[in-house]
Amino acid sequence: MLSDKDRIFTNLYGLHDWSLDAAKTRGDWDGTKEILSKGRDWIIDEMKESGLRGRGGAGFPAGLKWSFMPKEDTGRPAYLVVNADESEPGTCKDREIMRHDPHKLVEGCLIAGFAMGAMAAYIYVRGEFHYEAGILDAAVEQAYDAGLIGKNACGSGYDFDIYVHRGAGAYICGEETALLESLEGKKGQPRIKPPFPANTGLYGSPTTINNVETIAVAPTICRRGASWFSGFGRENNTGTKVFCISGHVNNPCNVEEEMSIPLKELIEKHAGGVRGGWDNLKAIIPGGSSVPLLPKSICDTVLMDFDSLKEVKSGLGTAGIIVMDQSTDVIAAIARLAKFYKHESCGQCTPCREGTGWMWRVMERLVKGDAEIEEIDMLLDVSKEIEGHTICALGDAAAWPIQGLMRHFRDEVEDRITSNRSRSAA
Repeated sequence: MLSDKDRIFTNLYGLHDWSLDAAKTRGDWDGTKEILSKGRDWIIDEMKESGLRGRGGAGFPAGLKWSFMPKEDTGRPAYLVVNADESEPGTCKDREIMRHDPHKLVEGCLIAGFAMGAMAAYIYVRGEFHYEAGILDAAVEQAYDAGLIGKNACGSGYDFDIYVHRGAGAYICGEETALLESLEGKKGQPRIKPPFPANTGLYGSPTTINNVETIAVAPTICRRGASWFSGFGRENNTGTKVFCISGHVNNPCNVEEEMSIPLKELIEKHAGGVRGGWDNLKAIIPGGSSVPLLPKSICDTVLMDFDSLKEVKSGLGTAGIIVMDQSTDVIAAIARLAKFYKHESCGQCTPCREGTGWMWRVMERLVKGDAEIEEIDMLLDVSKEIEGHTICALGDAAAWPIQGLMRHFRDEVEDRITSNRSRSAA
């Protein structure tokens, strides 16, 4: 269990003031100029050695991603874009960071931007986060007034600007290239890759897109050292992580814990346990709504990290843990997610545009048992035709919850069809 002295987000619950003076008392902006003076390569090497993997869902090594940015002057400006479009159901960590610890993000933007040779950072905030965006705007203004960003940021001789941009609440804009399109004032639809953003990103310039949490932990890693951060969790799954626990628990919460903590321990120690006790557990979605659910038998022992969850055919994703007890109609729950992905599809790719609606309509019939047993395999076949055949991962996100349902609760689906058929016959 993570001790308080090792927590990065020391104001996660908003018990203290978020402003610059208060943030400095918690260690933010301490020795930032000295960190920058160590140079771009030192910062990127430190991030690589820390083992930090992207906290937005994909889990790509952050230091490696930063190193893709051009080292020499290309004649084009370079940009850092922070993905604060936190729209994944079950996830509410970035919102709390912006609300209560915004200066960690602002300082992180400066350090990350310097390491990549970026001239500016754009923070793309989800449209519904009106209050959080206001606080972030104020924090950026405070940093400008104190000379921490802008011309000669922190007295380092480096010029760096930060802009807060508000989206309009589209889930698809959480995909990095759709986010760039939206930021440029166009319709939020994913771009085909290659070219990748590190070469041709925002306004055709080299760009790196990272999640809020990924950027916000960077200053602490640079201050406390890569070996400190990599000392938590397992190899290739290192560091601390903000977990969001919701659903049928006694105390829904956000909590910063070390990676690789057992899922059961995380829920029982921080969320007050499952409603009605652990034996009343039915299933858990471990990483936000787009990853496959897991039944209790797996939840008993699984670890909360990228590799452990991948081994059981799920994923850490955003670490948005959705707990479902025995009272849950799990078929209806997945049907509701199918409706969400159908609604949020941008419509650019045919498999996703047509397939998400088709899967949702079949799921609605399965909720009532108004289907044939053979349609289960047909549904799985269609999910496989969508998965991996779209420009972005929304098609995968729509397919995986349904695949997880059939992998672990197919008997329940078949029983409902059989029971409905018996009632109809009577």
